[in-house]
Amino acid sequence: MTSDPRSAVVVGAGPNGLTAAALLARAGWRVEVFERDALPGGAARSTAALGPGTVVDLGAAGHAFGAASPVFRELELERHGLEWRHSRYPLAHPLPGRPTAVLHRGLEDTAAELGRDARAWRRIHSPLTADMPAQLENLLGPMLRLPRHPLRLARFAPTALAPAGLIARRCFAGAPARALFGGSAAHAIAPLGHPFTGAFGALFGALGQTSGWPVARGGSQAIVDALVAVLHEHGGRIRTGVEVVDLRELPAADATVLNLTPAQVLRLRGPAIDGLRAGTARRLGRWRYGVGVYKIDYLLAEPIPWSDPRSAEATTVHVIGGPGELERAEALAAAGRMPDRPFVMVGQQQVADPGRAGGTGYHVVWTYAHVPHGYEEPREGEVIDLVERQLERFAPGFRDTVVFRNATPPAALEAWDPNLIGGDVAGGASTGLQALLRPGPTLDPYRLGPGLYLASASTPPGAGVHGMPGAWAARAALADAP
Repeated sequence: MTSDPRSAVVVGAGPNGLTAAALLARAGWRVEVFERDALPGGAARSTAALGPGTVVDLGAAGHAFGAASPVFRELELERHGLEWRHSRYPLAHPLPGRPTAVLHRGLEDTAAELGRDARAWRRIHSPLTADMPAQLENLLGPMLRLPRHPLRLARFAPTALAPAGLIARRCFAGAPARALFGGSAAHAIAPLGHPFTGAFGALFGALGQTSGWPVARGGSQAIVDALVAVLHEHGGRIRTGVEVVDLRELPAADATVLNLTPAQVLRLRGPAIDGLRAGTARRLGRWRYGVGVYKIDYLLAEPIPWSDPRSAEATTVHVIGGPGELERAEALAAAGRMPDRPFVMVGQQQVADPGRAGGTGYHVVWTYAHVPHGYEEPREGEVIDLVERQLERFAPGFRDTVVFRNATPPAALEAWDPNLIGGDVAGGASTGLQALLRPGPTLDPYRLGPGLYLASASTPPGAGVHGMPGAWAARAALADAP
């Protein structure tokens, strides 16, 4: 007589919850996922938000980590329809009064355009680009553990530990290298004077120079659809339209995996939550949320009229100006003050994936600006105006191309996806020790209690559509099964 299979319930069908569910189902567990929204995907969904036939990524858009994700490769998502699409340049950074700085899909190609900064650029990035898979094994998991490749990690450590702003000023003489490095570091969504932001600058740049910063053909939804297909292939189920407020509402299971941030975990009810160890509850209660984003999607009559045509050949464009402007903007947003020139990230997915406008002849453009946590505009349209002024600096006539815009401020982002507290798309601030110790100082970030696991961007390695927090939580559950 065979015993019944192990069982798991997963709360939240974002990429991390779906990854955990897919791995457990593939291991033979009986898995059921519960999602409050009508569709799975969380902040990796895509819809026709700008009109019939359009493809708009509601959250994540460019996927530097997705294309390099070890667990996505393990789950063979390409076998289930996922296709990565690349533009000529992974990244462009327009600069005032000079040519756009561009990141190439190759370390030597990028360095060749940086003149006297080429040697320093190679020195900072080569510890990563020389063997990116090995470094990802070091970096895409808990920091308080023995690294798989300690010597390689040691070569990266001086850059990783330092503030990105300091590295940019000390190591690079020219604005192009400083801008490319600082703009990559700004994906930490933290002031560039903080420790550990150097890790973001080097890692995002190195990913662009190896596997690229691609988009998913047909929208980020394609990543979700592939994960759902793997889950279904192994017998897993998803129940949508179910908001879980009490864990006692869920079926009995050997493992409960929460794709939630700490504040949401503490709002749940049930014996498993009431029984959290005092230290665990305090650690979750001290979790800090960070800078928010204000998202604006555009339907344009024509491509963005960039002053430098090379900006039109990149799927991701950092619109801020010079390195000094970038540091100031990130520091102000973190201090709770709205920058007059915010950091604006522009996603031109249609450059690599021409079908995003559905044959309408229009152009779909995705943007967001870094704003203070939970920012509320003193006047309606303030952030739209600031974002469009930034775009007009480097693409004169941009406003004349706008057919329709759809703005989503931080409060609306949180209402749509409660994981995005205050518009924080990173699952918690990446400042101080939170940049490394997520969710707080613990040797065991994925286990909350017996049979209870955490799998969200609030756990290592943090934000990004790569599924690794879900993978680690699933591995913890599998290891705990007798």
